[in-house]
Amino acid sequence: YTNYMYNTITINPAYAGTRDALSIFGLHRTQWVGMDGAPVTNTFSINSPIENSKLGVGLSFVNDNIGPTSSNSISADVSYTIQTSETYKLSFGIKATGDFFNLDVTKLDPKHQTDPYLQNVSSFTPNIGAGAYFYSDKLYLGYSIPNFFEATNYNSNEIAVYQERLTMYLMGGYVFDLNQNLKFKPAFLTKMVQGAPLQLDLSGTFLINDKFSLGAAWRWDAAVSFLAGFQVTEGLLIGYAY
Repeated sequence: YTNYMYNTITINPAYAGTRDALSIFGLHRTQWVGMDGAPVTNTFSINSPIENSKLGVGLSFVNDNIGPTSSNSISADVSYTIQTSETYKLSFGIKATGDFFNLDVTKLDPKHQTDPYLQNVSSFTPNIGAGAYFYSDKLYLGYSIPNFFEATNYNSNEIAVYQERLTMYLMGGYVFDLNQNLKFKPAFLTKMVQGAPLQLDLSGTFLINDKFSLGAAWRWDAAVSFLAGFQVTEGLLIGYAY
């Protein structure tokens, strides 16, 4: 996700409750717009600290549609936070996920309609993950593995068509106060997946009058993006990335 800095709970369970408030997040992403079967992703999450405790809880839902396949994941998160100093805190989290996968062959046009390897497939795969999150009002660093177990949801003739591999995430960011009305917020996200090239996202946004944010992001050897955000109220933020 280009707006990964707002979507932390999806990949790192230790983030749950770290904002000291009930937080609700929604995201819609479309790729390769105009192409039939192009990827579409929807994400919704909610997390909150538990009052008078060091615990935080979260719940997230991710819907992915790519061609004839769809995947729906539901995750529950629990975190525990330690005050390491007057400024910094360290949180540890555990994630439990259930992934529902579906292949709809009616969206394909096979040469042989009765091919036994081209049948509708539905499967359910449980998974667990964990993460750590070190943060203050200005800095955050996180490391997580949201799925410890690799899952093959669809296997055709011993060739994995849909396989979820172990993924490691390393992320961080900082807020620089340039003056009373201007802040600069650089951030990074590194994704490491077995059998795939290292993916690095770098972004930088300027926050103006605590209301408007404008910036850009660069994905190593892949893409350049533009980011914008508007703080509608003290509690409501709307963002866009292209």
